[in-house]
Amino acid sequence: MAKTRGGSTRWVSVGRSADSDAGGAGAAAAREAIGTRADAKLLVVFCSDTYDLAALLTSVNEFSGGVPLIGCSTAGEIAAAGPSDSSLVILAFGGSGFTVATGAGTATGNGLRQASVDAVEACRGAIEEGEHRMVVLLTDGLGGDQMEVVRGAYSVVGAEVPLVGGCAGDNLKMKRTYQLFGDQVLQESVVAAAVSSDAPIGIGVRHGWRKVGDAMLVSSSGASKVYTLNDRPALDEYLRRLDAPEAAHHDADAFTRFAMTHPLGISRRSGAEVRFVAGADFDERSLVCIAQVPQGGLAWMMEGDDDSVLEATDLACSDALSQIDGPPIALVAFDCIARKGVLGDQGIQKEIDRIAGYADGAPVAGFYTYGEIARTKGMSGFHNQTLVVLAVG
Repeated sequence: MAKTRGGSTRWVSVGRSADSDAGGAGAAAAREAIGTRADAKLLVVFCSDTYDLAALLTSVNEFSGGVPLIGCSTAGEIAAAGPSDSSLVILAFGGSGFTVATGAGTATGNGLRQASVDAVEACRGAIEEGEHRMVVLLTDGLGGDQMEVVRGAYSVVGAEVPLVGGCAGDNLKMKRTYQLFGDQVLQESVVAAAVSSDAPIGIGVRHGWRKVGDAMLVSSSGASKVYTLNDRPALDEYLRRLDAPEAAHHDADAFTRFAMTHPLGISRRSGAEVRFVAGADFDERSLVCIAQVPQGGLAWMMEGDDDSVLEATDLACSDALSQIDGPPIALVAFDCIARKGVLGDQGIQKEIDRIAGYADGAPVAGFYTYGEIARTKGMSGFHNQTLVVLAVG
């Protein structure tokens, strides 16, 4: 969809392919996203980790002529027609109304915070003069405490520039994720795109989970692990309180499937913040989370259902749209894989239909994540099991 504002143009388009061949998928999706336009500014790629990612990038870049590109592997892809878990979605920004720069940083040997600093420093020039600005961040969802990504980006751009994005996935294998930058396939990295627009940008954040049972004291935690709850081994307390099935007590895959719909909630001034329990250490009886669960704080078990999750979808879309002038030219969804687990196949189609309804004919793109980034005020900005909606005005 394209719009003109004050003599400049802005357009956003989406291409999608379910071709199992990486080269064919890349060419088809890039062709649909860019078409014959000569003024594409940025490509954002969301794709299954089953592709030959190097071949996919070669194909996309050959068609685009080297348009700046960031992207990541996913736990499922989102487009207006519906969700998928074995496809490629390309989101293209173009026109004179957008100014864009990209950057990347590796966490190997440096840590996630420095990787984020490096990625955002490399592209910050694109937002120094813009009226409406954002930094899009895609990061390794299995790389450690994701709050470090937010802290690193915040240290570069400060409080006035919104951060939005999500954590790459590998369709719940929980082994490794990939970040894409230009023609490079990266791991343990952060990729960023700084975007200035001559029209407003809106961000909505909602999760749809509610507290269950009594609060627990996080009596011991560190980095992204919870060691004890109420002075008991955290894994044992978690399984006991939730009356988890027997397989979840000893099988890693069974535990991940169970935990996907049983997050922890932690107390914040703004309300309950959700933490995805990504795995368990069966030897030390600890819980492995995507981001830090503060020691000494309170935590709750959380639950949700179809109604509460879809209500959150409506609210996130409404919140994002309320911040822009008129209808959007695109909606981008960073949606946690755990919400997909609650809704099931029919429910996620309903959710995408709702998002497409709010888009009112504008392109829709996104992916199912291992964590979501949305910082619009303060330093807090990492979320779990949440839907983040970006409305491009």
